[in-house]
Amino acid sequence: MDKTLLKGLMVLETISRLDGEAQTLEQIASEVGLTRSNTHRTLQTLVHAGYIRRELDSGAYRCTLKMFELGARQLASMDARRLAPPFMRELARATGETVHLSVLDGLDVVYVDKLDSPQPLLAYSTVGGRAPAYAVATGKALLAFQAPDYIDHYGDAIHQHTSDTHVSLPALKQELADISRIGYAINRGEWRRGIGGIAAPVFNGLDKVVAALGISGPLERLTVRKMAEYAPVLQQTARQLSAHMGYRGGYFGITA
Repeated sequence: MDKTLLKGLMVLETISRLDGEAQTLEQIASEVGLTRSNTHRTLQTLVHAGYIRRELDSGAYRCTLKMFELGARQLASMDARRLAPPFMRELARATGETVHLSVLDGLDVVYVDKLDSPQPLLAYSTVGGRAPAYAVATGKALLAFQAPDYIDHYGDAIHQHTSDTHVSLPALKQELADISRIGYAINRGEWRRGIGGIAAPVFNGLDKVVAALGISGPLERLTVRKMAEYAPVLQQTARQLSAHMGYRGGYFGITA
């Protein structure tokens, strides 16, 4: 191992975790357990590389935004579609139903990935296809974590698709509040008659819901009771995918 590099990382991590407060050379040396001369050389290297800066008035050191820039680029590269396939396969194996990964686009969801059920009757959809977010499980799981007034901007666009579609804005907003509380959404034939589904949100490292993971199938097989049985494994899978996206929050402590 390169001990010089390790020292640099120790110093950088020490400064970054001290809540943004500038630290003196003596404070940093004491915290990392290095000599004053070693710490000074390491700090000079990090200043030269642009990771920390020295304040002119106090001589103390603090991190620059370069670390944030690196982290932000890494988070941006961790897109759900690239990371989701193994989790989708596990969910398909556990449930035997069609698995979808969806993202929100206005009042629609777009299916960005899909694994078909091996069973003879399945829910028809295509990668790249759209569905009204308020009438499918993945869409409702995404809408539930938008700004409180998000759905208000689309009130006139909410239409009846089956007799079970929720078209009342107050009722829909209450359902979305319930979804954000319990952590998963259910579709009881609201988009296509006889086809249902259940979905959970996927978070990224910025604590933002960026996708939804769900299963769907005919309601004669995927009953509401069956969906409730699948809720824990779905939430667990969404939690694992979210962790791989960099999410470190505690939202998934809520269980079905």
